[in-house]
Amino acid sequence: MGSQRMLVPLVAALIGVMTPAAASAAPPSRGPDATQLVTGLAGGSGSTVGPDHALYVTEGEAGRISRVDPQTGEVTTFASGLPKRLFGISGADDVAFIGKTAYALVTLVGPDVGGHDIVGIYRVDDPDSFTVVADIGAFSISHPPPTEFFVPTGVQYALEPYRGGFLVTDGHHNRVLRVTLDGGVSEFNVFDNIVPTGLAVRGNTVYMAEAGPVPHGPEDGKVVAFTAKSLALTQIASGAPLLVDVEFGRGRDLYALSQGLFGGGPAGSPALPNTGSLVKVNNGTFTTVMEGIDRPSSLEFIGNTAYVVTLTGDIWKFENVSGPPHGRSR
Repeated sequence: MGSQRMLVPLVAALIGVMTPAAASAAPPSRGPDATQLVTGLAGGSGSTVGPDHALYVTEGEAGRISRVDPQTGEVTTFASGLPKRLFGISGADDVAFIGKTAYALVTLVGPDVGGHDIVGIYRVDDPDSFTVVADIGAFSISHPPPTEFFVPTGVQYALEPYRGGFLVTDGHHNRVLRVTLDGGVSEFNVFDNIVPTGLAVRGNTVYMAEAGPVPHGPEDGKVVAFTAKSLALTQIASGAPLLVDVEFGRGRDLYALSQGLFGGGPAGSPALPNTGSLVKVNNGTFTTVMEGIDRPSSLEFIGNTAYVVTLTGDIWKFENVSGPPHGRSR
C-alpha cells in the first residue's frame, strides 16, 4: 500500500466511516422526544458545547466550525478557512474549547495522503485566522505505533481538554496522545487494535469509546476507562456496534453513541443507514435510549437533552433523555 492512490480510498476504513450516501429524512424510530434541529451541514463530524452553552460543530467539507443555537437550530459561521476535507473524515474533525478559545483537530490532510496541510491542532484566532499549535502529523511520522499502519500521519478522531492541554485519539495508530498548548506531543496510552474513538474526562479518569476492528461487532463496541496513574483499561460496558463517542449526561449517567451495524462490503463502508443508536451504560451493558439514527458521529449533552450530529449533516435533539430506561438492554 505504498502509493497515495491506494491510500485515499482506504483511509476511512480505520474507524468505519466514510462520506455517506444522501441523507435519509426518516426520523429515529423510538425513544424520547426527537426533533431534527438542523439539516444540511457540510459533512457534520465532531462537536462540543461552548462557553456560551451553544453547540459548535465541525463541517469538514467546508473547512469551518459552525455555531448552533441549541433551542432554535439557527446556524452561524464561527470560523472558516480550515483545511477542507479531501475524502472520508479528513479535514476539521473535532472542536473543543479551553476557556473562551476554540481549537480544531485537523486530520488526513498531509502529503502522505495527497494533501498539503498540517495534521494537528489549530487555534482559532479570529473568524478566518488560525494558528497551528501542535503538529501531530510530524510527531506521528517520527514516532510510529507498534500496531500495523499505512497512514504515517495517523487518523486522529477526538479532541478532549485535559489538564490545560488536550487528549487526542488516533483510531489508526491505536493510541491516545497528550498535546500541550506549546506544541508538545507525546503518547499518553497505547493499545492493541481496538480503534479508539470518542473521549470524556471526569476528574482524573478518562472514558473512551472503542469502535473495534472491522467488522465492528457488538462485542467489540466498548466503553473503557483509565487514568494517568493506571493506564490499564477497565471495561465499563460492551455490546453496541461501532461506538464513536462517549459522554456524561445529567449527574453520573454515562452514554455512548453507536454508528450502527457494519454493512459488510469493502473496507471503509459506513454503518448501514438508520441503524445507529444512543445507548446508556447500565451495569456493564448498554440500554438503548434511541435507535434508528442515521450514521451518527458525535454526541453532546446540555442539561437533560442530548444532541447528536450525523455524517449526513443533521443534528438531532433528544429531550428528556434521563429517567427510566427506554427500549431494551443489549
